[in-house]
Amino acid sequence: MNQAELDVVIEKHEKWLRDGYGERADLSGANLRGANLSYANLSYADLRRADLSGANLRRANLRGANLSGANLSGANLR
Repeated sequence: MNQAELDVVIEKHEKWLRDGYGERADLSGANLRGANLSYANLSYADLRRADLSGANLRRANLRGANLSGANLSGANLR
């Protein structure tokens, strides 16, 4: 998944969180290696088995997100 596609998924997810429209992010099994997810609100997103190695998750909201089996090696989690 490229950054532009990911940005669309995040935008729809944030709309779903805000007002119930949009779509909950299903990024299970996605290749998000090196992706920029900084400041994204991914609370309650499905990130099971996603490859987040080297991803920028700085200040991302992951509260309630399913990260089971996700690869977070080298990810920026500050």
